[in-house]
Amino acid sequence: MTRRIMRSKTVALGFAFAMLLMFGAVQSPLWAQSISLDPKAMQRIGTVDERFQSYNIEMVEVTGGRFWKPYKSKGTESQAGNRPTGAGPAGVDPNLFEYRPPMDLSNARLRKLAAALGPVYVRVSGTWANTIYFHDSNDPAPEKPPAGFNAILTRQQWKGVVDFTRAMNGKLMTSVAIGPGNRDDKGVWMPEQARRFFAYTKSLGGEIAAVEFMNEPNFAATGGAPKGYDGAAFGRDIEVFRRFLKEASPNTLLLGPGTLGEAGVLARAAAARLKSEDLLKATGPVFDIFSYHMYAAVSQRCAAQMPAIGTTPGAALSQEWLERPLEMHAFYADLRDRFLPGKTMWLTETADTACGGNAWATTFLDTFRYLNQAASLAQRGVQLRAHNTLSASDYGLLDETTYEPRPNYWAAVLWQRLMGTGVLNPGTQTANNLYTYAHCQAKRPGGVTVLAINVGATEQAMQIPQQAERYTLSATQPDSPVIQLNGQTLQAGRDGSLPKMAGVSVKRGTIKLPPTSITFLVFPQANNKACQ
Repeated sequence: MTRRIMRSKTVALGFAFAMLLMFGAVQSPLWAQSISLDPKAMQRIGTVDERFQSYNIEMVEVTGGRFWKPYKSKGTESQAGNRPTGAGPAGVDPNLFEYRPPMDLSNARLRKLAAALGPVYVRVSGTWANTIYFHDSNDPAPEKPPAGFNAILTRQQWKGVVDFTRAMNGKLMTSVAIGPGNRDDKGVWMPEQARRFFAYTKSLGGEIAAVEFMNEPNFAATGGAPKGYDGAAFGRDIEVFRRFLKEASPNTLLLGPGTLGEAGVLARAAAARLKSEDLLKATGPVFDIFSYHMYAAVSQRCAAQMPAIGTTPGAALSQEWLERPLEMHAFYADLRDRFLPGKTMWLTETADTACGGNAWATTFLDTFRYLNQAASLAQRGVQLRAHNTLSASDYGLLDETTYEPRPNYWAAVLWQRLMGTGVLNPGTQTANNLYTYAHCQAKRPGGVTVLAINVGATEQAMQIPQQAERYTLSATQPDSPVIQLNGQTLQAGRDGSLPKMAGVSVKRGTIKLPPTSITFLVFPQANNKACQ
């Protein structure tokens, strides 16, 4: 018995010592080579919007319809019965989709969880929005949408969006319908549906703060535009839409072009598409903000048809994968510089992969991409980034049926609480498998937050010159859907309440960054003049 007790004490002491090392309370001579931080001297290199970390709710979630089928789903198409299902993107295998009923945006758990991410832009758009019919009446909606439309949006459904956005301390971003049902006999876009849509929003005390004319106009054929739609047609439509917007909602920001997939591996796709350059030539410098969409690959759902532009979980922590967004961003930044010089850039739709996300988007493995993409693009002038989606399919921040938070959700909460709008140069040396970023601390003048992402299988060392608060995210395995903060499992309450997410105090000196972990280091006493 005595030996068992002694052995248990020895194990416990060993574990305790390991934890002390992990959180910096004990310095170790093993980390002879490390990078050093100097939070006081970090220089400001940019600013992001206070709603930098925003998200999408697909229009098809609001109306009900067929969206990307989750990998673990046991649902069948027959569940839709005779209910209107809407139409998926043209030319895409319909078996990849599954019917959802209209989303209940009044759900208390959903609202409580989403509120932790505010303030945000709530973007309600997507391919399905391109052919939506707004039923501007309190009478029951027709069973089928009118000719030229694929789905119906009711007043009550849109009121749910406006109410939800207001409750989230949010601003509303959307797009308008552009399909054949919105056009005259010459194919010119007509504003009548949009006028009713904007007027009803205003009647609710809401406002559409920002709008893209259509979702991904370079994929016009897939998105429901009329046959033969080209750059000239887009330029003509934008001019009509601009005049309408100036009259109906002059404070609304016009975003564009909102295009996708012209750089990196997605550029290899064989699907016919228009070029952003031609669209921008046709419109001229009319957009208030340059917007674009980005996916670094297609998911497993679509990779069967397009294997050259898929990816694997084995690549999720590779330098090539983590830096793909930078290559794609550079393409669109060049377009911005040539056609809309000096204009702000917003990334208005992004996730790990197109087509609903990969299976590992629900795990800690994707959190490295999520945070690295956010921080690296903030360094390069992107002022807003809208994740797709809040809670639909596998790339949702929340599970769509239980609203259980996924690892990316917890990372998003920490970003919102710790990373302010001032973007800093961390001034660190390059370290293998270690990515470091810095922002002014949120809501703390003079404070600094450093984000250290260790994607390697070995520990990393970091020298800090003063006391800090440490927040380390880790998991038992990188592909786990459950993560820990400073060793404690993160789990929301049944009502959507969040656990205490406190930092651990660490002293100046050498700290250890565990393998495959993500650490936020907060220096409230940095006294950085760029953050005051």
